[in-house]
Amino acid sequence: MRYVMVQIPKTPAPSSPAPRPVPTSADVARLAGVSRATVSYVLNNTSSVRISEPTRRRVHEAAKELGYVPHAAARSLRAGHSRIVLMPAPDVPVGPLYSQFISELQWALGRLDYTVVQFGSVGLYGDEAVRAWAELRPVAVLVPGRGLGPQGVKVLKGSGARAVVTLGPEPVDGAHALLMDHEAVGHCAGSHLHDRGRRRIGVIVPREHGLESFSVPRLKGVRDALHGTTATLTELPLAYEEDSAARLAARWRDLDLDAVFAYNDEYAMLLMRALQDEGVRIPEEVAVIGADDLMLGRLLRPRLSTVHIELPSGRDLAELVDRAVRDPAAAPETHKVLGATVVRRDSS
Repeated sequence: MRYVMVQIPKTPAPSSPAPRPVPTSADVARLAGVSRATVSYVLNNTSSVRISEPTRRRVHEAAKELGYVPHAAARSLRAGHSRIVLMPAPDVPVGPLYSQFISELQWALGRLDYTVVQFGSVGLYGDEAVRAWAELRPVAVLVPGRGLGPQGVKVLKGSGARAVVTLGPEPVDGAHALLMDHEAVGHCAGSHLHDRGRRRIGVIVPREHGLESFSVPRLKGVRDALHGTTATLTELPLAYEEDSAARLAARWRDLDLDAVFAYNDEYAMLLMRALQDEGVRIPEEVAVIGADDLMLGRLLRPRLSTVHIELPSGRDLAELVDRAVRDPAAAPETHKVLGATVVRRDSS
């Protein structure tokens, strides 16, 4: 057999078109027929300079046509600080209530010309996490939970953060504090069940890592509500899994409980379904109350009693951040922001 070698000719690579020059504010100014200063005032939402609405519209249309985007780093240099508000992403399961709060906060900060950046800090804790936050040079940091101490506040302020705000059960030296009293949630639930004539009360304690900062004070709140009464309290560890709920429901009658505070609405719905599968009647045999006042609780049968939680307004928190950024030398503010009220429905 004869082999013939054939040479495949090389075809020249197509020439790449020359990259288009990046549009500048001067290009926007020429197209809009205004000065570069006017472009800066309009696109940076400068409130101290009055500019007519037609002029603003022309500048925005010119920027859109050219594909011009303001340079964040340059703007930060001019202002002396960034407009980034950093919020470490929680390393615990979060529900619809918290997600709604974050959305409202982002909207309110955006109206004040800030950008919220959620930092995924999985695997980073303590000083290591604080240094990672500081590297981004945020103008403000909002820290949920217990992940920050006084030394961390100093590191963040040393890196240029003008405002550090904590959302948790206790204030931190040097930081503005929004105090969230979860004991009040448990106290409301425990008092409600006792007032309904229940005396053998269980309290769900989630097994999921990280929820202790919520579940422990809620458990203490129930304990305080029952203190000095004849009622008993039983802790009920529960994972957020159908199998775990089924195992608890299977031994429910042996526990001899006539009520349960299920930590929140999601755990309450999980447990209610498992109890009903076992033939346990709600509320005849056991009264159930959750917390968070989620819409799904109103769709259950029986409708779920709950503790309505009033989180801080996203607008109020955004205004606190803005005040702190404008006056970083001001004394830290402390506000109690968590309200709790019982919403009685059919399940209790």
